[in-house]
Amino acid sequence: MAKDDARVLERLKRATAGLLFMSESDYPFELIQWEGPTDLTSEFLCRASGEPAGCPVQELEVQDFLTAERYRRLVDVITDNLVGPKAYKVGRVNMPVYVVGRSAGGNWLGVSTRVVQT
Repeated sequence: MAKDDARVLERLKRATAGLLFMSESDYPFELIQWEGPTDLTSEFLCRASGEPAGCPVQELEVQDFLTAERYRRLVDVITDNLVGPKAYKVGRVNMPVYVVGRSAGGNWLGVSTRVVQT
């Protein structure tokens, strides 16, 4: 892992310490690191989530997904350290969500959580 990637992951870890994403259920954030030239296609995101092929994937702006003030520090860490960050909701009802962008080393870094929407 590149030194810069480790630094960004540490900042993300500090920004998510004790933080929960609130929906119909509350879920913690987990660190994400996908190395290499992976394209974030719907197929890749479904596979990474353990969802069936062809599952729905919704792309959102980070600021549109993490709207509450309690997420401000996390949004700042993501937008200050990652290129082109986006949020991706995968599946239906109890959905994994990935908030990721490219690091300076070209890897995908970010956080994941779950959101329940019925």
